Order: sequence, then structure tokens, then C-alpha cells
Amino acid sequence: MDQKIDTIDKSEYQQVVDLWESSVRATHHFLKEEDIQYFKPLILNTYLDAVELRCIRNNEKKIIGFLGVAEQNLEMLFIDPEYRGQKIGKNLLNYSIDNLNVTKVDVNEQNEQAIGFYKYFGFEVIGRSELDSTGKPYPILHMELKK
Repeated sequence: MDQKIDTIDKSEYQQVVDLWESSVRATHHFLKEEDIQYFKPLILNTYLDAVELRCIRNNEKKIIGFLGVAEQNLEMLFIDPEYRGQKIGKNLLNYSIDNLNVTKVDVNEQNEQAIGFYKYFGFEVIGRSELDSTGKPYPILHMELKK
């Protein structure tokens, strides 16, 4: 499978939200159902427009991984659970560092897999917030890329 980095059209936002939801359900076991339902319309109607989006597609042109970047901060990186372990996250992250100047990422403290992933690629924890950006009680680790 070719892992070319592609742009995302606004008409594909629902597909992106669906991928986000399946990825979150596979990895963010600490989130409550009400939180997932809370974030879905925010992502669709607000968050996606606030970031620079890139994706990787499968051979049928379906989005199987995506990221969003704003002001050198990796705001989102999600992979279709069926495609995990195929270097999609790695390729998207490397692209974001090399082409979108990413130097920071915020990660849910309970998402140990993600923390390990970012540490592997040279990010270090530089701070912690007790609440997430929406004020929910999910601690956030602030990570920065060490050159």
C-alpha cells in the first residue's frame, strides 16, 4: 500500500469524524460515551476547520489515518484501528515534523500507548494540566520535540 500524504476536502469531514470515533473507541478506553458524543460535533463543525489536515488513504482512496496541525502543535493524529501497526502514524508524524514544523503535542495522560509513541520519536514531557482543553477531568501531558 502506498502511504502518500494527501490533503482532506471539507466534503470528507464526516469520514474523518467516523475514523476519529473508531480510533478513540479502540485506544481511549478512559473516555465515557457521553464524552465521545460531546466531541463528535465539535470535531466536525469546529476543530477540523481550525487545523491543517493531512491524511493517508488506502488503495480504495478511503482515509485510514489523519492528522491536524495548528501553530506547530500536533492537535490530532488518529489511525483506523484496522490499519494500526502499519507505520501510518509514524509516516504522518514524520511528515508533520518535516513539513508542518510540528514541535509540540498534548496527550491524554491515560493514553499510555500514545505517550510511548511520541517518546519513541523524541518528544519529552514538559508539563501537565489537570483538565483537558474543554475543562473535562482528563489530565493532559504537554510534550515537546527535543532536537
